[in-house]
Amino acid sequence: MNRRTVAAVLVFLLLVLHAQLWFGRGSVGNVAELQQKLDEQKAKNSAQQQANERLAAEVRDLQEGLEMVEERARTELGMVKPNEILVQIAK
Repeated sequence: MNRRTVAAVLVFLLLVLHAQLWFGRGSVGNVAELQQKLDEQKAKNSAQQQANERLAAEVRDLQEGLEMVEERARTELGMVKPNEILVQIAK
């Protein structure tokens, strides 16, 4: 092989590598798109994790005592204890 053939082969390999870098699987654009999707999924996971923690805290409260049940009954259903008078003030 002469020098021109070796140089042509090396240039060809360089072009193939650059084509893979810009257009192939794992290209710069593809990686950027996947990174954006990953960031979006992390944000969704974080929001769902917070919701799960709130629900877990509510479940613990319900399992540990009746205070939470009583509070919900009073605020959401307007229930009162025996011998208790409910006074509503309208504005």
